Order: sequence, then C-alpha cells, then structure tokens
Amino acid sequence: MTSAAGGHPGLDRSGIGARHNMSDTVEKVIRAATRADIPVLVELIGELAEYERARGEVEIDDMMLDRALFGPEPSAFARVAMADDLIVGMALYYRSFSTWTGRPGIYLEDLYVRPAHRGLGVGRALLASLARLSLDEGCRRLEWSVLDWNEPAIAFYQSIGAVATDEWTRYRLDGSALEDFASPV
Repeated sequence: MTSAAGGHPGLDRSGIGARHNMSDTVEKVIRAATRADIPVLVELIGELAEYERARGEVEIDDMMLDRALFGPEPSAFARVAMADDLIVGMALYYRSFSTWTGRPGIYLEDLYVRPAHRGLGVGRALLASLARLSLDEGCRRLEWSVLDWNEPAIAFYQSIGAVATDEWTRYRLDGSALEDFASPV
C-alpha cells in the first residue's frame, strides 16, 4: 500500500500515518496496510460480507489477499484505521481509468468499520485519506458502489457530497456465465 509497505504506488502520499482525533477518548491513525495486517483484513472482509448478507460468497484467504496487495503486480491496495493499537476499519481499493477524462481514478471496493467504532469518524477518515490520495496522484474520480438497502452508508455518502450515478447499471459476468462466454465460438 505504501512505498514502505512493498513499493506500491501512491501509498507514501498524504493521509498515510495521519492522525485523526475523531472522539474525545480515542485517537485514530490511518495507515497503509502491511503484510502483517493480512489476517485481520481477511477477517474484516468476512465481517463486511456478513453485514451485506453474503458471507457464503467469500472465497478469499490470506494467501490470495497477500498476492493481490503485495505480489509483483498488485491488483489492489488497502489502508487501515487503527485505534488503541488495533485495526478497526479498512478501505480496500484499486486503480481505474477514465477514457473521457484521460486520467486515472480510484475505485473503492470495500469500506468497513467494526461496529464498536462506527459513528466516530473512522469511515470518514479512511475515505478522506483516499480522496487526498486521488488528488495527490492527479486522479479525477473516487468511485464506489453501495447496496441500495444500506441507508446509513447512503446518508453518509450524501453528507460528504458524493453523488449517485443512477443512470449507470453495473453488470457482472462470473462463474459459469463467465466461463461459457469465454469459450471459443
């Protein structure tokens, strides 16, 4: 995630290691994920899937996430939120590109904060660190998806000025549909 965490691009920029005093009692630190964080990140991904009612769909394990974040050609990056020396939240993201603007962007795949730390500004701090990274690296967009029933998240995103792109519908090919379509004609 940062140059210090494996030489990945864009992670030694502003926001890494930034301290955020989001409550009167706990100071949070946002930092790039390291290899040592992999087991906790996989745990957080499972918790997020549980919240999103999709726990049975999670296939990722420590080795897969390590390869994605720290392999020779990383396909994803992560930042973690620390409180009292514990990881309490994460933002997992990857690079995108807009042919219209001719510039890169960041796509936020997962933003998750453990329930005990919600409402304390942890999610806002994680998202703000990605916004700063976006600007530092000349990105024109920071984008993500949200489940249509996740009203607390939608309200939060609207409160920071994010706009829903209702005119776009996201599609996915996976499993047998992907295999069938990829088969030679």
